[in-house]
Amino acid sequence: MRLVGICGSPRKGNTEWMLRKLLEGIARDGAETELVLLREKEIKACDGCLSCEAGGRERKGICRIEDDMQQIYSKLIEADALAIGTPVYFEMLSGLLKNFMDRTCPIWPRLELKPIVGVAVAEENIGKAVENLRTYSSVCGMRWVGHVTALAKTPKQVSKDRNIERRLERLGRELIGVCKT
Repeated sequence: MRLVGICGSPRKGNTEWMLRKLLEGIARDGAETELVLLREKEIKACDGCLSCEAGGRERKGICRIEDDMQQIYSKLIEADALAIGTPVYFEMLSGLLKNFMDRTCPIWPRLELKPIVGVAVAEENIGKAVENLRTYSSVCGMRWVGHVTALAKTPKQVSKDRNIERRLERLGRELIGVCKT
């Protein structure tokens, strides 16, 4: 089993820690895992040209924008499951993660039925962030397994919360269970 995590945080902090904890637990159960840090990638904005949907079979599913998404597409397609994490800005997703989601348009049909989980970290209120993650999974036809959220004001605050760690371990086990069925 192969699981890919996508971290939509512009800095190393709570969101990345939560995804790493989730992936560590899954790796202990024998899965191959990889964490993609969007802040380290060059991902241009989708310009809505729809060339990925046009031009017949030879163009369908190919984005004309050349950047790091070309390598990420293959990771997503090869993955058996996904984990997506975001810090919460204005009670929604980070811009990095939203931009990434928009750029998955060329491959979203190939994400259908993949199990997916989410993590979100906010300073005061999760708002619509988890709903945004669930909506994305629904639009892509993926199977939403669950989520873990946390409130934190400082970059390492979540790592001190044993309850969050237990919830991440439980979410990882649920994801593995869904992958095995």
